[in-house]
Amino acid sequence: MPPSPPDAAPDTTSDLEEVLTEVSDRSRHLADEGEVEDQPEELPSAESTRFALALAELDGTEHVTGDADVGFAIQSVVKVFGLTAALRLVGEDLFDRVGREPSGDSFNSLIQLEHEKGVPRNPFINAGALAVCDVLLDAADDPFDAVAGLLGDLVGTELTVNETALDSEREGSAANRAMGYLMSSFGNLHHPVDDVVELYVRLCSLTVTTRTLARAARFLANEGVDPRTGTPVLSEPLARRVNALMLTCGTYDAAGQFAYDLGFPCKSGVAGAVMGDVPGRFGVCAWSPPLDEKGNSRAGRAALHLLSERLDLSLL
Repeated sequence: MPPSPPDAAPDTTSDLEEVLTEVSDRSRHLADEGEVEDQPEELPSAESTRFALALAELDGTEHVTGDADVGFAIQSVVKVFGLTAALRLVGEDLFDRVGREPSGDSFNSLIQLEHEKGVPRNPFINAGALAVCDVLLDAADDPFDAVAGLLGDLVGTELTVNETALDSEREGSAANRAMGYLMSSFGNLHHPVDDVVELYVRLCSLTVTTRTLARAARFLANEGVDPRTGTPVLSEPLARRVNALMLTCGTYDAAGQFAYDLGFPCKSGVAGAVMGDVPGRFGVCAWSPPLDEKGNSRAGRAALHLLSERLDLSLL
C-alpha cells in the first residue's frame, strides 16, 4: 500500500517542484518491492533504480524530478493516442468494434475475447488496441503517422522508434497474434493479423520521456485542445469520453483502486509509466519500471497517490 500522505495540503501558491521532490522522496523506495518486466537489459526501463515524476501545466510550465528526460518505450500508454487518432478519423463509430467496459480479466485474455465473440471489452486491453489499429489501417493514409505524428505534435518534437524495444515486442507477440486470429475468425479484424500486430508493436516502441508524456496528456485536461498550439485535437465531448475510459479501464485490472486512490484518469504501461491528467489543471506522468502484480508501476502509483492527496487532485 502507498505510504500515508502528509497531513497538510499546500495552498495554491506552493512550489510544485518542492512538492514533487517531497512526493518522490516518499515513494521511490517502493520500486524495490516490484519486478521489472522481462526486456532487453540495455533499455532504460529494465533498470529498477529509475524514477521520475513530471507535471505539465496548461500554460506550459513544467515541473520535474528524477530521470524525467530519460527515454523509454511508451508501451501501452500509446493506446490513449491510438484511441484518440481513431476517434479523429471515424468518431464514435469506433465503438461498433470495441466496447467501453472494464475487463475484469487479464489485459490479454483469450477466454473473455472468445466469450464475447471477438469484440474486446475496451480500447485499453491488448485486443482492444488491435481493433483500434485495424480501424487505423482502414481509415488512415499512414496509420503509423496518424498516431506517432499526433503524439509528436503534442510534445513538440518528432518521435522515433526504439529498434531494440521493437525487436523485443515482435519476439513476444504470440499472444497478440492469437487474439488477432480469434478476432478475425469473428469478423472483427479486416486486415491481415501480421499487419495489425506490426502496427501495434511499432507504436508501443515509440521513444518518450516522463516529461513528454506529461506534456502530451494536457489536451485531455484542456477540453480536447492542445494548449501548446491552441489546436483542437478532439471535441470536448470526445475528450471527456477518453478521460472516462482512462479512469475506468486505463490501469489494467486495478482501475478501481486507482480511481479510489488518485481520483483522476490514468493510463499505465509495462515499461513503468503512468500518465494522467487533471482536467482544467495539468498533465502528469510518473515512471518507475518495477511493477506490482497487476502490471502497474509500484513507485509510480504511490507517487501519484501522494501527489493527489498533497494537491487535492481527486475529481471524485
